Amino acid sequence: MSRPRQHLTPTDLAPLARAALGGHRTLVGATRLRGGTSKGVYRLVLDDGVTAVAYVWAPDEDYWNHSGAPARAAAPGLGPFTAAHERLAAAGVRTPRLLFADGTGRHLAAEAAVVEDVRGGSLEEALARDPDEAAPVLDRLAGELAALHACEGPRPGEVAVVDAGGGTPGGSRVDRAREAALRDAAKAARRDPRAAAAHTAVDERVRALAAAVGPRSRHRLLHGELGPDHVLVTPDGAPVLIDIEGLVYGDVEEEHVFLALRFGPWYDRLRTPGLDPDRMAFYRLAMHLSLVAGPLRLLDGDFPAPEPMRAIAESNLRRVLELVAS
Repeated sequence: MSRPRQHLTPTDLAPLARAALGGHRTLVGATRLRGGTSKGVYRLVLDDGVTAVAYVWAPDEDYWNHSGAPARAAAPGLGPFTAAHERLAAAGVRTPRLLFADGTGRHLAAEAAVVEDVRGGSLEEALARDPDEAAPVLDRLAGELAALHACEGPRPGEVAVVDAGGGTPGGSRVDRAREAALRDAAKAARRDPRAAAAHTAVDERVRALAAAVGPRSRHRLLHGELGPDHVLVTPDGAPVLIDIEGLVYGDVEEEHVFLALRFGPWYDRLRTPGLDPDRMAFYRLAMHLSLVAGPLRLLDGDFPAPEPMRAIAESNLRRVLELVAS
């Protein structure tokens, strides 16, 4: 973007807060929370002490949207969010309660939703503070994951599309992930000389690992990006999933390679038997490629915390090179 990003003020958010939380209350504060790349997340504070969280999908809130970047084919928004919220509710999986949704632009010049403010902090923070105290939350999260993965869809793809009867019946989840991984390898090669030097070897390994995966007809419900930072904790220790717009039907191994990466030494509490080692090997390489290409693309723009993104890209590129050399 050529101009500075304009984030929202309490004055901007006041009509949305009134519609969601009642005209008898006055918005006295709005703080943009850190961490999001696709949407703005604002904590709303009302004059009577009530708090809530606003999700806002707008160009200035989307750091994938920057000068010189091609538009994403399937940018997230209110539709994917509400579809995912409904699907998780049907599965009995806890996520912040949806208080209000507005796709009309009547209360804010953007798609927006207001949800319950879960004030217990994240599971990531709880694990850093006291792993022993956080262990029961991990055990409860394992139960939530079991409920999530017990749900099936008729075909692979985004929940918002598949549950509405859309999607392409042909092509397996592995086929789609293979093509995405090949694109990510090409994007990384354009941005890093080490990725460029290894591009042919990476391409060949992606194709070989995908070819080793056998057919499968069952498509499980997946969060898609479930790390401890995407789990909030209620005062009574219940895990609450957030950043749910990426909810998809796919292979459970996709979820588990990401869980293993993000939960590290605590992953054993979330591990499940019966995972396909060929799928795990393929999705592991595909995941690391995505975590190289994505952060490098963000670094082309004006993402406000470049160093963590640079570290993510660097650590995952090293892992890609290790996997290809092994």
